[in-house]
Amino acid sequence: MKRFATYIYCGMIMLLTACEDVVQVDLDESEPKLVIEASILWEKGSSGNTQNIIISKTSPFYESGRNAVNNAQVRLISSENEVFPFESSGDGVYTATNFNPVINREYKLVVDYDGSLYEATEVLKSVVGLDSVVQSRAGGFSGEDYEIKAYYQDPAETEDFYLFKFQNELSNLEIYEDEFTNGNSIFGYYSDEDIEAGDEIGIQIQGISEDYYQYLYILRSQVGNNQGGPFETMPATVRGNIINKTQPENFPFGYFRLSEVDKLNYTVQ
Repeated sequence: MKRFATYIYCGMIMLLTACEDVVQVDLDESEPKLVIEASILWEKGSSGNTQNIIISKTSPFYESGRNAVNNAQVRLISSENEVFPFESSGDGVYTATNFNPVINREYKLVVDYDGSLYEATEVLKSVVGLDSVVQSRAGGFSGEDYEIKAYYQDPAETEDFYLFKFQNELSNLEIYEDEFTNGNSIFGYYSDEDIEAGDEIGIQIQGISEDYYQYLYILRSQVGNNQGGPFETMPATVRGNIINKTQPENFPFGYFRLSEVDKLNYTVQ
């Protein structure tokens, strides 16, 4: 009993002495880099005229919030020489209200900022619709978690790449390519131990290019492999497709892509 009391006393001392000031370690800071988030998404059944692009700069480690850039010149130019200007609406968000989405048409992103010209070119990729959603209780390590399968019919005549987004309390992203499933009815998969009956899950399927698929594949591989150990090799910088035409060595972060989207909301039974 005395030994037990001693443990309690020592534990209280540790708790009391632990209430010290938080010490912030001085970290080496690199020059802020431009971040261009340019995902143009055209939802089936909509006009797709209103689109947003977000531009910011990287922030120091201890700072939170977006380091917004509001004084850039931003536009998209189609292969048919249509020009779509994006106007700043604050907090780094640039909006166009006259965008004209055309499947398989090529578009160029042009950003003029701080004496540098940034460009990227992509094609608007189509996507098939979602056919159905099936749920079961056979997922996770326990084999009893909810699992959600969103089915779609892959076209046999084309090579296709997909991004799935499952939105519950958090977003879960999955990427697929049809090398071994071409022309089949297949599904995007989502399972989480926190899913409960009555939850509403937003499901999206997006058509993406092979280059963007490879970009996401590398990002996912780095996040999955780096467990944050003290001797872990730091991930290499993953460069997107946006080029600084003025100073190529000062490349931005981010990616420019255009995707058709189909989506639905599913309530877990």
